[in-house]
Amino acid sequence: MTHLPLALGTIPFGTAVDEATTFAILDRFIEAGGAMLDTSNNYPFWQDGATGDESELAIGRWLASRGVRDRIVLGTKCGARPTVPGDRTLGSAEGLSAKAVRTAVEGSLRRLGTDRIDVYWSHIEDRSVPLEETLGAFGELAEKGTVRAIGASNLPAWRLERARNISRANGWTPYTHLQLRHSYVRPRPDVPLESAAHTLVNDDTLDYLRQEPGVSLWAYSTLMNGGYTRRDRPFEEAYDHPGTTRRLAVLREVAAELGATPNQVVLAWLIGGSPAVVPIVGVSTLAQLEEALGAVGLKLDDELRERLDAAR
Repeated sequence: MTHLPLALGTIPFGTAVDEATTFAILDRFIEAGGAMLDTSNNYPFWQDGATGDESELAIGRWLASRGVRDRIVLGTKCGARPTVPGDRTLGSAEGLSAKAVRTAVEGSLRRLGTDRIDVYWSHIEDRSVPLEETLGAFGELAEKGTVRAIGASNLPAWRLERARNISRANGWTPYTHLQLRHSYVRPRPDVPLESAAHTLVNDDTLDYLRQEPGVSLWAYSTLMNGGYTRRDRPFEEAYDHPGTTRRLAVLREVAAELGATPNQVVLAWLIGGSPAVVPIVGVSTLAQLEEALGAVGLKLDDELRERLDAAR
């Protein structure tokens, strides 16, 4: 079954986005051919009054009311849920021990109201636990059919390769998906990001993935929290350098020539690149979703892509 080459981010569902709007967005997404949903067992724990249950619960209610589970590629994550109620940091994160993974998946299945997860992600690195222990737990879940595929979020390429080798050596289901932060503009490597938990795509990542067609790259923060189009959403300090200025100028030129928005060009650049990227697009309104859907049919010819790539 062919589906749209982008995933719907669901962080605000059940909190900042009310239930009626959440359901309307999800309905429109699948009507348009979308299938991939990206959530986590901790979204959005960092907001006051939230526990981290909210996004999964909202999706679970929608799935129950619509009866469309078989049309959805459902992805959720474990490892970064705080174990201390009210903790807004990752200081008490559950981690990736075998026990934590088994406990986490039961909670996600319950909240989502499903018997299986299509892509189960390790959300963060946990170097206090041997990779063998984490991957063995994931392998057990795959063997039982509880999860269909596994992915790693915020993992550098060398750790991904090590993990895949361990899984292959033990006959376990290997990581076949990688989720990192990625967009058209790139930060200075010597300036820390405001969110220390985010791991960025770099040239090494892209080189690795071009040699590993069996691993798909999913990208989050693709539209920079609205920064490409909204003056009230400036980029953070790491992006304040001449390369960003040059890239934004070319992006706006190409968007104007195509009669598209800068956001649509960014998404098309990601989808059609090498390696191809599955952009995760977080929306809070139907209008934002329609803009993202408009990127799917937008084709960048070689000349336009070369112009976008050449800006440094």
